[in-house]
Amino acid sequence: MSATQLTADQRRRRAVVGAFVGTAIEWYDFFIFGTAAALVFGPVFFPTADPTIGVLASFATFWVGFLARPIGGVVFGHLGDRIGRKKVLVATLFLMGIGTTAIGLLPTYAQVGVLAPILLILLRAMQGLAVGGEWAGATVMATESAQGSKRTGAGMWVQQGSPAGSILATLVFLAVGTLPDDAFMSWGWRVPFLLSAALLVVALVIRSRVEESADFAETKQQQQIVKVPLFEVFRMTPSIVFFGILASALGISAAFFQNTFLLSWWTNELQGDRQQILLLVFIMAVGQFIWQPISALIANKIGRNRVMYYGVLLSILITVPYFFAILSGNIIFLVVTMFILMMGGAAYYAMLASFLSAMFPPNVRYTGVALANGLCAVLIGGSTPVLAQAILTSVGPWGVAAFYLAISVLTLIGIWGATRSRDRYLARVVADDDAALVNTN
Repeated sequence: MSATQLTADQRRRRAVVGAFVGTAIEWYDFFIFGTAAALVFGPVFFPTADPTIGVLASFATFWVGFLARPIGGVVFGHLGDRIGRKKVLVATLFLMGIGTTAIGLLPTYAQVGVLAPILLILLRAMQGLAVGGEWAGATVMATESAQGSKRTGAGMWVQQGSPAGSILATLVFLAVGTLPDDAFMSWGWRVPFLLSAALLVVALVIRSRVEESADFAETKQQQQIVKVPLFEVFRMTPSIVFFGILASALGISAAFFQNTFLLSWWTNELQGDRQQILLLVFIMAVGQFIWQPISALIANKIGRNRVMYYGVLLSILITVPYFFAILSGNIIFLVVTMFILMMGGAAYYAMLASFLSAMFPPNVRYTGVALANGLCAVLIGGSTPVLAQAILTSVGPWGVAAFYLAISVLTLIGIWGATRSRDRYLARVVADDDAALVNTN
């Protein structure tokens, strides 16, 4: 069947599958870096530093990827709003795969000295540039290829890429984690990065079959494409960008709190078992993958924003018991509180892609979503491991708990503020259109 013969549902399914597969692999690449940062990169790339300082340096390198995300968002968002979503999404996927595979081939500090961490930082920045364009582009492509209530489900499948990437990343690290410590530290950690090359080929084949989104095609047909989307975003919807940053906070922070900071805290300060915590992270990712589609069905009944609010509130209520569980070392208590935390966070996270996509007009949507999510990654989400580690060292675990609670509260403010700002923007557009109609009569 040719592209022109595809039905609307077939085009939507292709767009959703392409978005899901691409984001799953991109998040796999991002998560294996976070896992390696927690378990490996300190002694391999910063061996001369004190162990605690080495962990901080490793997490700081992890943060570099988030520093690059808004740059990637601006560049790829500009291209996506100007030339189309599909071409840009192929480019971001390719860039991410090349950067991740190259990390698996890096020499260590013992082999080339300070050049090793410099190369690691550069490749991490390449990952950040790619993700800055990937997540926003996949979100826009998937939601724009669906109509009405189906946009919530389409956005949810973009969000499924995160737990899917986490599941795959954790499984691979669980496998190589069975190696003796010497083998794991010398070559075992490289396997997950080298595996990215094979995954890249699969994703590129799937994504190349996706058609351009209907909303972009309509925007192009109506000659509404703007020359500099970045300027238009801040001219048209500056408050939506600001509140969109806050609305994204828990979605980015929670993932890297669990997959990066908690791994380091459990295996270093708390002297916990590495395989045990990796298995817990894997179980929670599986639970998230199952729960997010259920959350989307609930959202179709009670509304997207209500699901987001209830999810974040549940996360807030369970945070203190969750930290008690971590400090107690009681694995049953930890599993229960982690599961409840996952349910709240996943319900909110499943809605985030379609929520942000709905906030911006089509001609600047790619740039707007990329900016909100990318700036959040720098200012709040991506800094979570390094800030949590610094707070843990200087204040203690309950300082980290307060930090996590603050992120959740900011997220609630962001959801409320973005929705109100979007409604005001739409009312202004309607008023301007009515005024223009009056003036022409």
